[in-house]
Amino acid sequence: MNNPLLTDDLLPKFDHIRTEHMETAIDQILSENRMKIQSLSQQDDPTWDTLAQPMQGTEDKLSNAWSVISHLNGVMNSDELRQVYKNCLEKLTEYSTEVSQNEALCNAYKKLAARDDFKDLSEPQRKSIENTLRDFHLGGVDLPADEKKRYADLSRELAELSNKFSDNVLDATQHWFKQITDVSELSGVPETAIEGAKQAARQKDLEGYVITLDFPSFYPVMTYGDNRELRREVYEAFVTRASDQGPDAATWDNTPVMAEILKRRHALAQLLGFDNYAERSLATKMARNVDEVLDFLNQLAAKSKPQAEKEFAELKAFAKAEYGVDDLQAWDIGYYSEKLSQKRYDISPETLRPWFPVDKVVPGLFHVAEKLFDVQIEEKPEVETWHEDAKAYCISRNGEPVAWFYFDLFARQGKRGGAWMADCRVRWTDMRGKLQLPVAFLTCNFTPPVNGKPSLLTHDEVTTLFHEFGHGLHHMLTQVDVLDVSGINGVAWDAVELPSQFLENWCWNPESLALIASHHETGEPLPEDLLQKLLAAKNFQSGMGMLRQLEFSLYDFRLHAEFTDQAPTNPLDMHRKIRKEIAVVEAPAFNRFPNSFSHIFAGGYAAGYYSYKWAEVLAADAFSLFEEKGIFDPETGKAFLQNILEKGGSQEPMELFKAFRGREPQVDALLKQSGIAGEAA
Repeated sequence: MNNPLLTDDLLPKFDHIRTEHMETAIDQILSENRMKIQSLSQQDDPTWDTLAQPMQGTEDKLSNAWSVISHLNGVMNSDELRQVYKNCLEKLTEYSTEVSQNEALCNAYKKLAARDDFKDLSEPQRKSIENTLRDFHLGGVDLPADEKKRYADLSRELAELSNKFSDNVLDATQHWFKQITDVSELSGVPETAIEGAKQAARQKDLEGYVITLDFPSFYPVMTYGDNRELRREVYEAFVTRASDQGPDAATWDNTPVMAEILKRRHALAQLLGFDNYAERSLATKMARNVDEVLDFLNQLAAKSKPQAEKEFAELKAFAKAEYGVDDLQAWDIGYYSEKLSQKRYDISPETLRPWFPVDKVVPGLFHVAEKLFDVQIEEKPEVETWHEDAKAYCISRNGEPVAWFYFDLFARQGKRGGAWMADCRVRWTDMRGKLQLPVAFLTCNFTPPVNGKPSLLTHDEVTTLFHEFGHGLHHMLTQVDVLDVSGINGVAWDAVELPSQFLENWCWNPESLALIASHHETGEPLPEDLLQKLLAAKNFQSGMGMLRQLEFSLYDFRLHAEFTDQAPTNPLDMHRKIRKEIAVVEAPAFNRFPNSFSHIFAGGYAAGYYSYKWAEVLAADAFSLFEEKGIFDPETGKAFLQNILEKGGSQEPMELFKAFRGREPQVDALLKQSGIAGEAA
């Protein structure tokens, strides 16, 4: 059979894709693209049809193969695939730098932008070309030859280092486990988690129970486990992953990796004329400068800290009065917070879990999207996937398919932790006038079904599912036909979280909860008393939660903004400094959180983690219109669809937000939604 990564299939043939196909496909596509680019860049009078459109064809061919390889590396990781992925990544990084520094190609785009009829192109086409010219500059096209080589070397080294960071975190996470033979050591841990621990032991051919650092295993111990020493042991293993501390000290230590990443990012930024990497990061974002981001984060911190301090004082007083604990430690916070929440609201995530079976939540999520955006979603069991857990779905409108997506919802060995959306195919119209529909990968790490019992989600996990599906809708419901600005392509990074955080709101409204919650045994809806308790507890410790995210955001941003060659920022020292300034919970000396902070060292969030809070303001303010009009108001849903989701990256996000909301965003909606009120807010 032909290489399945080189065929023109909308949906990948996962049953036929083998590791040996991957590097061969990438090599062939890169070779063909190089020849095509050589020809395209020689034009005297380039037009959209003779330059930009065929260039998008080269991008699409490469993206369609690489998206599948990258996805499989994240969800079906093996030593063989890891090596192939690394080999391909090196070649792609070299190619990407080569394209971004191709002066002839850049000049061809400049000629296209200078044409008299440039103004006659569609808005998405013009935006695509403007972005391309910006990215040529950011890719080092203007640099002299020796500095271009330096840029290429830095880019290649950064790709290798980020991949190394990610591998270290995965290896450290999956290596550590704790076998327990006496179930009394798991006192307080919910039955669902104990069943999961039993299953994990069986998978390792061990007796009793196994606790791992995967979230569905780690979290219940930290939140419900009565055994304080066990909590401490699990906490230490988790916060020292890939570091010089803890049970696997120095085995997969990311400390030198982080230092090298920061050094190279700074050098790359300076090559391009920026003072630091934070400035380089903002070149493609809504925020205009470093001070604007820092002011935004510091103001939110100042407004949130008094409430966080009050919440922590209440927690300490509760732990001492009720349990005689007067030395509250980091590994106690989740446990006693849960006890306090139960006392105050008589509710816990475990109380709610029976009402959120996956096979009710998923159809409920679809129902919400269908009501809001006038689409229909249907599972397609005949479509090939990479694992029995993964399922394929088609989104249609008026009987016509508009997009496809895959769900892979459960944690397993060889699968990267966390939750994410990635594109598999991007919507665009090719040279032949053929429309390629968008296809998305949606991945989570929930507790799988055990012993014939369904997977039951916590409400937090339901929110995670809605969050990722919001990203998916942004990618899938676009109506833009220009590849570079279709879906999430070309969207400013600090606006890309808007649809995801926006959709989370439907996890909290009685009208939408009725669609996603029913008891897994009886089918009964969520009882009114539990609903009211859930809503009452929504903003429990919201000040502490806000500060925690602001800690991550400030840490990331200042780490990159304050780095200099003379005084390289030490990641651990910066973390301690930020915590000292804003955190209310003291971290133990062995805490090495930065060593597993994959978002900024191995993901796309370097000097951009603030985007979560920035977009949260947009999302809260956008949702406030639904609160005024009705959460399933058809006209408001249509307005959000047409002004935000369908437009993708074809216009500036502030313009799109104002078109939807009628004004610029206001921070008040977020503070109100978070329950952070009072004089400061």
